[in-house]
Amino acid sequence: MEKLRRVLSGQEDEEQGLTAQVLDASSLSFNTRLKWFVICFVAGIFFSILGTGLLWLPGGIKLFAVFYTLGNLAALASTCFLMGPMKQLKKMFETTRLLATVVMLLCLVFTLCAALWHKNGLALLFCILQFLSMTWYSLSYIPYARDAVLKCCSSILS
Repeated sequence: MEKLRRVLSGQEDEEQGLTAQVLDASSLSFNTRLKWFVICFVAGIFFSILGTGLLWLPGGIKLFAVFYTLGNLAALASTCFLMGPMKQLKKMFETTRLLATVVMLLCLVFTLCAALWHKNGLALLFCILQFLSMTWYSLSYIPYARDAVLKCCSSILS
């Protein structure tokens, strides 16, 4: 509607700001995107905490693995609402974080497979690998963070 109003008033030639361009290109308003980001992020935290609570029940490793993975998927999906799914996929598969993304996605799949096939030890191992891979993937968005972690780990080991 705003675009039509600009055309009719003769303001179409004016250059739009970056925020206006992004909002015009998407079908969701910024407030809607922000609300769904918060909903998915909170759901991710809830599923992770629920999985941790279920870990102490008999047979809880399977439930923990499933809910922990669902929590990570919800948290990962939450950022799709902020930047859009296509932009997120492009950023995920950039050369700097390609390996981290592939390992993270494989760990998510392997965790679910191990949990659903009743391989509790493997499910727990893949949960640990999932945590490490999600951490490494997340660090790839912070400039020089992975280099700092590698330097810190190498200084501890030597």
